[in-house]
Amino acid sequence: MLKGKKVGFIGGGKMGGVLAGGIISRRLVPASQVIVSDVATDRLHTLKKAYGVEVTQDNKQAAKEAQILILAVKPQSMAEVLSDLCPVVNKSHLVISIAAGIPIKFIEDRLKKGVRVIRVMPNTPALIGEGMAALATGAAATEADLAEARQIFDAVGLTVVVKEDLMNAVTGLSGSGPAYGFIIIEALSDAGVHMGLSRDIALKLAAQTLLGAAKLCLKGDKHPGELKDMVTSPAGTTIAGIKALEEGKIRATLMAAVEAATLRARELGGEK
Repeated sequence: MLKGKKVGFIGGGKMGGVLAGGIISRRLVPASQVIVSDVATDRLHTLKKAYGVEVTQDNKQAAKEAQILILAVKPQSMAEVLSDLCPVVNKSHLVISIAAGIPIKFIEDRLKKGVRVIRVMPNTPALIGEGMAALATGAAATEADLAEARQIFDAVGLTVVVKEDLMNAVTGLSGSGPAYGFIIIEALSDAGVHMGLSRDIALKLAAQTLLGAAKLCLKGDKHPGELKDMVTSPAGTTIAGIKALEEGKIRATLMAAVEAATLRARELGGEK
């Protein structure tokens, strides 16, 4: 689907570098068809050495050469970057933004009328090819544009499509979610140490157990509650543990965490 197209990255930080490496390793495009622009020369050198991509410090050059442009810059830099890009970005470009909290309209208003824009909320497990990304389309974006964008982010994980007004909820759940998972893994590991296990064994047991549970959920043929019941025998160890979790209000606490993160995302995006 991306054959013959050049992909430009405005910003070569962690997520930009991960996406560049992902589309190259999955052979969506060859390294010669990827150009990365960044102000940091050391970062550009690292990416060129790692993936063989073309690099530049000139955002306009990247935009002129690419048909698909991925904006991987910090939200506070977006207005300046768009002002720089506006003279060279046109309807022939597909613009994909991964800047947290930046609405599609913010981007559309600062580029030429009719530019196709897609907003994406990825998360950090993309660093190991296990990311989760939600995509929302702008006014001019087509189904073909969405398919191309999904192909890029499927290279480093899974994708879903949502309405843009749900992006803050995505941020609260999957954007912030890895941190919740790390806390749970750390807590389980601490519990294992408390019960006599060594730290390295307890951590491996906790992390792999949650990984396995997540993969069972993603198979999609059983509800998490049904999977939970499969592990829970009458008067057994698991139901005793579940009772303790419920007494600690684990469900309510996790729901509150997602709600708090969602509301904070709204605040950061200037929404009420």
